[in-house]
Amino acid sequence: MPKNVLLVGEPMGLFIADNPGPLEDVGSYTFAIAGAEFNVAVGLTRLGHEAAFLTKLGPDPFGARILKLMAEIGIDTSQVIKTTERNTGFMLKSQVTSGDPEIYYFRAGSAASTLSPEDLVNVDLSQCALVHLTGILPALSDSCRAATLDLMGQAKDAGVAISFDCNLRPQLWPDTQTMVDTTNALAALSDIFLPGINECEVLLGTTDEQAAAAHYLETGSKLVIVKLGAKGAYWASATGESGYVPGFYVDTIVDTVGAGDGFAAGVISALLEHASIPEAVRRGCAIGAIQLTSRGDNEGLPCREALEAFMNDPAHAPQEA
Repeated sequence: MPKNVLLVGEPMGLFIADNPGPLEDVGSYTFAIAGAEFNVAVGLTRLGHEAAFLTKLGPDPFGARILKLMAEIGIDTSQVIKTTERNTGFMLKSQVTSGDPEIYYFRAGSAASTLSPEDLVNVDLSQCALVHLTGILPALSDSCRAATLDLMGQAKDAGVAISFDCNLRPQLWPDTQTMVDTTNALAALSDIFLPGINECEVLLGTTDEQAAAAHYLETGSKLVIVKLGAKGAYWASATGESGYVPGFYVDTIVDTVGAGDGFAAGVISALLEHASIPEAVRRGCAIGAIQLTSRGDNEGLPCREALEAFMNDPAHAPQEA
């Protein structure tokens, strides 16, 4: 019986500034592991789901640390590819008191950026219920874009559902047009598409969530969930159903990074449990809100008990959309 979720992407070493301020003034950092797909894998395992990871890691301490942590968390690493030719990427993240943190990448030419269709020849989808991808992997290189398309094709042939979070990172793409064209093409191949409303403006030139969702349904997605920040989310499916789900309230936002990944973990886990779409989106909104209160990219992702406590706490009552 297919049961796991296959995550494909680039986990990296993460140095989080210990004090607020610009990165150039930071004197000390706390080390962690980052990566959008890795965050989703962590979120899923903490909710009791099985996750497997496909990536490429180098022969360095970052790669070894990532493998060690995945094993400790319970993420299946049997499809991780090791190479001695490239190193594992890493990044710096500033600490802020408001707004988004400053991010600086050391990932150009990384091991994961060499992922190609040739690396996917032996990919195992036999125990896979869903493949989760983001727009970060195809941004890394031409071979990664080809690998993303190849894997989506394999999943479709195997009857495995595909969820896709565009996770736009303009600094990683060669140019804006390539980013827009590629992301929209991948969205059309997905079963579940998870854009943010600001990303819809970049990709389609609209901040109308209903128009954006209708467009992606017309081009091929079966379920589109547009994240609306504190307002919650709007969803629309190929069956003609749609609706709004309000967001949850938190009084202090510590760090915005990872909130979208928490949202994805919530939606995917709930759908795998055969929850209704509104219930799945509600869980996504809750985990996204929880993650806003944590400094790390994935440390705040909740176990099931903590999630239920948060969702049932009147202090976090959803705000009207």
